[in-house]
Amino acid sequence: MLEVEIVGDAPLAPGEIERLAALAAASAGIADGHLAIEFTGAERIRELNRGHRSKDTPTDVLSFPIDGAQAQPAGTRELGDVVICPAYTEDLREAVVHGVLHLVGMDHEVDEGEMLALQRELLSW
Repeated sequence: MLEVEIVGDAPLAPGEIERLAALAAASAGIADGHLAIEFTGAERIRELNRGHRSKDTPTDVLSFPIDGAQAQPAGTRELGDVVICPAYTEDLREAVVHGVLHLVGMDHEVDEGEMLALQRELLSW
């Protein structure tokens, strides 16, 4: 079972966040594990963006993978954290899916459009 920890004031219903996260994880064959989705303000996401990507601006979503799509021999897979800033996000559902796809190893900055195509498909469901 995928455990989704929601941190902060979520502007979406918890069930919707869990459903979207599970869809994105399942697209990589992951049905079990733990991840956290944090909803935060512009200053915190700016600090994270500056510290991890050397970009001194707020952004919509950041992902911090831990185990990613790597198989774990025992115990619960720790997928990582997704941080979303609602003030900088046009579509919160898209941000959840986008962040989790990054946790499971996808990267739209280096692929041939597969991640964003999959993201659109998952959001259409």
